[in-house]
Amino acid sequence: MEITPEELESLEKSVHAPILLVDTRTEEERAYGTIPGSVQMSGEALLASPPEDKHTKIVVFCARGVLSLDVADALSDMGYDAASLSGGYAAWLRGKIEREHAAEVTERVECNLRKRYKTDLLSKFLKAIKTYDLIQDGDRIAVCISGGKDSMLMAKLFQEVHRHGKYNFDVEYVVMDPGYNETNRAIIEQNAKNLGIPIKIFETNIFDSVYNVEKSPCYLCARMRRGHLYDDVIETILMGMLYGSQIQSMMPKLHSTNFPGMELIRPMYFIREDDIKRWRDGEGLGFIQCACKFTDTCTTCRGGQNKSKRQEIKELIRELKKKNPAVESCIFNSMENVCLDTVIAYKRKGVTHSFLDTYDDEK
Repeated sequence: MEITPEELESLEKSVHAPILLVDTRTEEERAYGTIPGSVQMSGEALLASPPEDKHTKIVVFCARGVLSLDVADALSDMGYDAASLSGGYAAWLRGKIEREHAAEVTERVECNLRKRYKTDLLSKFLKAIKTYDLIQDGDRIAVCISGGKDSMLMAKLFQEVHRHGKYNFDVEYVVMDPGYNETNRAIIEQNAKNLGIPIKIFETNIFDSVYNVEKSPCYLCARMRRGHLYDDVIETILMGMLYGSQIQSMMPKLHSTNFPGMELIRPMYFIREDDIKRWRDGEGLGFIQCACKFTDTCTTCRGGQNKSKRQEIKELIRELKKKNPAVESCIFNSMENVCLDTVIAYKRKGVTHSFLDTYDDEK
């Protein structure tokens, strides 16, 4: 049995019976947003330990209403009044966004970026631009938007700098559509409208190209979406050490090797993911986690069987912070405090340099 987002809203306003709204997505997926009042529980856990009161109405949802349908059917077979949310979290989010008044959302978000979130977001954005000389007068900047919280926030911060900053540059807000399903594309377009971001969409068929990749296609997608935040820098450093036998960082800017005169810049270099989540939740915003049209049925994305190395590093950092809350800052700052006098070897433009090269010169 399925229930639409509209029917759920009507049911929540009713006082006839209690409702248990269950989000069966993973903790990582919930970090991108969830339905208020829901509880997180895997489908397996819910079926193993359902509510004692069979009069409780149970509404189960996943990302797109595919996996939750089997859970709801199993609960119904057990005698419970259960239903799956049609279209899942994505459908609920789309409905919520479409009901919002765009002008009011834009005005509120822009005002709060200048006041409430100035220290954690806008000031750190400007600090990265100044520290690493990311913007020059006359630059033409393309802000690439994936549809998630990070890229949408980056677009708003660029708007603030463009309107009120001292930098003279042109900016375009670009969305590459790699083959979004209808709901995901609608969420991106409506979020852009509500936030006052004038996006330009370019059509591609990347999803169709990687669908049959033997290894997880998520890796290819992640390589394009990664690389904006302080947290990403820290994770990259540890991943290189623990899994790549090398010390390397994610640079705040890079020259393009394929397009002369083009640079990749990362103005969110100093911004923490937790601060972005506080902005998102404080503004009542909702963004997609993964725009992939086959995520819900892709075995490489579910169940933790192919947990990414980056997710393992996230969990490691979380454990280290319990003993040393400053561990992230220490890792980040270590890349600006490298003492070459105590380094056995290092590479520069592909050439290895050893401490032995100058060892005898220092007698």
